Amino acid sequence: MTGEKDLTQLLKTMTPLLNDGDYVFCTVTDIDNIPQNQVLSFFREREGITVILEKPVADSLGLPYAYVSAWITLTVHSSLEAVGLTAAFSNALALEGISCNVVAAYYHDHIFVAKQDAEKAMQVLEQLSQA
Repeated sequence: MTGEKDLTQLLKTMTPLLNDGDYVFCTVTDIDNIPQNQVLSFFREREGITVILEKPVADSLGLPYAYVSAWITLTVHSSLEAVGLTAAFSNALALEGISCNVVAAYYHDHIFVAKQDAEKAMQVLEQLSQA
């Protein structure tokens, strides 16, 4: 099962879901002291390893962060080869002054927006889906 590629269908059926909790992006040099079962995502960059964690986990580990976000999942199974989905929703959010950080996983796209923008972002995404 490789996921949907048609942009019109993706937009129509993306069905955003606002996940509970507060999420933060932290950077570390190694992940040995971070419980793997509590890491939402990590990405290795030249400068360090970015980890996305629930805020209480980062706080308990004493990890610094500068951005508290909400996590929105687009529940449609989008193909990693789909063209235009990220551009469509990031543009719609940008027009409303909402910054987004995107993680494309195998089944779904995940959007992290500033916590205070969560409800507005959900409205924008739902309107985009209905357009």
